[in-house]
Amino acid sequence: MPKLIQYRDKCIGCGICHQLQPAWWRMSKRDGKATLVKGEKKNQTYVREIPLIEEELIRRVVRDCPVHIIKWV
Repeated sequence: MPKLIQYRDKCIGCGICHQLQPAWWRMSKRDGKATLVKGEKKNQTYVREIPLIEEELIRRVVRDCPVHIIKWV
């Protein structure tokens, strides 16, 4: 199953991921950065397996992140 990876420490908090896919992303009130909901945290990186049915929207989030900290593998 494909995985979504977010390098959270490099997030600038623009919120585009949350705007495009609010069920998968939340914005932290503490530091203003996005966090991958239900992502497994390893240091400042979050990883979550994604169902293929979400592929189109995931591709858009990955493409539109202005600092390219979201990867799909």
